[in-house]
Amino acid sequence: MAITFYTNPMSRGGIVRWALHEVGAEYEAKVIGYGEEMKGDYQRDINPMGKVPAIVHDGKVVTECAAICHYLAETHPDAGLAPRDDEQAAYWRWLFFAAGPLEQAVTNRAMGFEVPDDPQKRGMIGYGHYGLVMDVLEQHFAQSDYAAGARFTMADVYLGSAVSWGLQFGTVEDRALLRAYAERVTDRPAHREARAIDMKLMEEMQAAQGG
Repeated sequence: MAITFYTNPMSRGGIVRWALHEVGAEYEAKVIGYGEEMKGDYQRDINPMGKVPAIVHDGKVVTECAAICHYLAETHPDAGLAPRDDEQAAYWRWLFFAAGPLEQAVTNRAMGFEVPDDPQKRGMIGYGHYGLVMDVLEQHFAQSDYAAGARFTMADVYLGSAVSWGLQFGTVEDRALLRAYAERVTDRPAHREARAIDMKLMEEMQAAQGG
């Protein structure tokens, strides 16, 4: 069955649109406006968090970008983006690293929260500190071209989005290995197609608002 994709072009929905294009999924996109629309029927019926993106596939709702990305890889096996046996460990490690330590470190720093230079408190925070997260990422890409090894997998849609957006908005340190990774993963037809759709939607929304 076709997928219903709930999104807003100015959101993390861009990650899921990229994933949809990578697997060649048929989907119907429904753009949900911020404010009343996102907190109304959509919040009641689709995502109680009142945020996008979300998908509905065969009557089942999937939320959270990392979960949606892997779900699409599993349900579209012909795309070859799910991990092979020898890629499982790295695939899951870096998918969850992006959803956990990287997301937390970047968000906290953007909001002005710095972890105190205290070993006990850094142990409590889980990711240690922002610089450690950047170092760990850099070390990985000193040894590997992609999240799970030598080839692009669905983990790179999620991790690659986090790194490329972070570089664009200055929330990820501009290190040569991280920039090279971001350029590798975004230089793909599926990413360009998905991005072009969202850019057009943004322009239409801005025009409708008199921007």
